[in-house]
Amino acid sequence: MSDLFPALHTASDRTALRFGERALTYRQLAGAAGALAVRIGGASRVALWAAPTLETAVGAVAALLAGVPVVPLNPRTGERELAHILADSRPVAVLAAPGDELPAALDGLQRVDVPVTGTAGPLPAALGPLSPALIVYTSGTTGPPKGAVLPRRAVAASLDALEDAWAWTADDVLVHGLPLFHVHGLILGVLGPLRRGGEVRHLGRFSVEGVARELADGGTMLFGVPTMYHRLAEALDGDPELREALTGARLLVSGSAALPLHDHRRIEAATGRRVIERYGMTETLMNTSVRVDGPPGAGSVGTPLRGVELRLVGEDGAAVTAYDGETIGEVQVRGENLFTEYLNRPEATAVAFDGDWFRTGDMAVRDAEGSVRIVGRRATDLIKSGGYKIGAGEIENALLEHPGVREAAVTGEPDPDLGERVVAWIVAADAQAPPSGDELAAHVAAQLAPHKRPRTVRFLDALPRNDMGKIMKRALAVP
Repeated sequence: MSDLFPALHTASDRTALRFGERALTYRQLAGAAGALAVRIGGASRVALWAAPTLETAVGAVAALLAGVPVVPLNPRTGERELAHILADSRPVAVLAAPGDELPAALDGLQRVDVPVTGTAGPLPAALGPLSPALIVYTSGTTGPPKGAVLPRRAVAASLDALEDAWAWTADDVLVHGLPLFHVHGLILGVLGPLRRGGEVRHLGRFSVEGVARELADGGTMLFGVPTMYHRLAEALDGDPELREALTGARLLVSGSAALPLHDHRRIEAATGRRVIERYGMTETLMNTSVRVDGPPGAGSVGTPLRGVELRLVGEDGAAVTAYDGETIGEVQVRGENLFTEYLNRPEATAVAFDGDWFRTGDMAVRDAEGSVRIVGRRATDLIKSGGYKIGAGEIENALLEHPGVREAAVTGEPDPDLGERVVAWIVAADAQAPPSGDELAAHVAAQLAPHKRPRTVRFLDALPRNDMGKIMKRALAVP
């Protein structure tokens, strides 16, 4: 269980990592990461300046080889949040590329420049499955970010469950341009291929041209977030090379937020390829996925992964037993994929669990086949209006089907009559001629039900999003 990267022991000349023109074979990665692992061995904890570079990948592998918990740092984090993370996690050093300029907040830490060459020395004996591997900080939407302590067992269990669901092998070449400070880009997007013995091709920064180039040049898998797939969908009509590249990919995977149904349909219509969605969190890594050998699942995040138990729980605390695609409950999960604790936050850790079930805070429904459809977060996406429980996600998908809507977010606001009213935040396809609020309300009522129509419509130039492309609904407020 502690051997996360079996392919490093073979030290082959197959490419392991490629960032632009820079690349390392498994033999070179084993040498560079092994040499760094010896240097940092015995450290209590290290930070990783997680820029989209080859050195970030080498640094993460080195820390895992050394058995040293690593704290990935988002290079775009503001001063206050960075200071909080450092004070909370107390790393003794920061790993960075030699050319990285680090903020003053890191001045008190020993800087260790990550090498891309070297010779491995003796490494620690096998580590226990519950030994901390990474401490990944949550987004902190309801307070300061919390550090989720992810054990080695969780990393291995999630990546191996995805191997099963996606038929992921050493022959796969993964293309992506995701940030490397988070679960999606770092654990799935870098550690995942390395655990399989395959290849990572990181774009440095996402671009439609980069995706087309790398998939056409042997890439078999693409990871992205909805904003990336939206840009790909927008470009497909006028870009036959992109269309051919996506058609030739073995697997297209979207995560970190729900992919709107109209983008699913546009990509599949143009390429014949479906986009697979999966569902996970910082604290749980991966919970569910549409299977590569399963039925199409547009709008669904699939079924629980191997080794993951999942249930829906109603407001009364009872398990939801209806697999009717309508009854909403909070997703709770348990399994070896879970984090062990929030660092230094025993009270928060205790509150996060219902017995040994982790309370995700996500609301969902399940259909007759057991597939899960996320309808939103309990805090921001479950709207109680006129006695109905309404998920924001399905209204957003309906709004995005209107030709006058480019982007949409739905929230609830207090209403003296309804309890909460449905509010739509819209980026119009044509800012000079936006659709009217009445038109959009009628459009939703016709597609879903009258009680789900937005009672208020507000137009914006852009929706607030974080680095992973998620809409920050707490930033949406009455003007």
